[in-house]
Amino acid sequence: MVVRGRLWRVANPHLPPEEREALVSALMAARRQVKAAKAADAPDALAAARRSVNAAKIQLGERGPVWWHDGAKDFSRHLVNNTPYRQWYEQLVGSEG
Repeated sequence: MVVRGRLWRVANPHLPPEEREALVSALMAARRQVKAAKAADAPDALAAARRSVNAAKIQLGERGPVWWHDGAKDFSRHLVNNTPYRQWYEQLVGSEG
C-alpha cells in the first residue's frame, strides 16, 4: 500500500481469518497500551507496549521476514517513485481521477 508516497507492507493475505482477527486484536490492544503509557509518562511501559506492537506487526507479516515467495525485494518505506512500482502507482493514481 502507498501512504504519502511511500510503500508499506500489508498483512499477509494468506493468514487464516481467525488468526488474522486475533493478531489485529492484539495489535490494537498494544496500540492502546502505547497511548496509555504516553499519557502516564511511563517510559518502561511505553517501551514494552512498543515491543508488543512490533511483535504483532511481525506476526501479521507487516514487518520482519517477507511473506511472499516470488523473490521480489521488500520496498517498504521507500518512496514509490524510486521503486519498480512507480509506473503501477502512476496508473493507479491516474485511474482515480
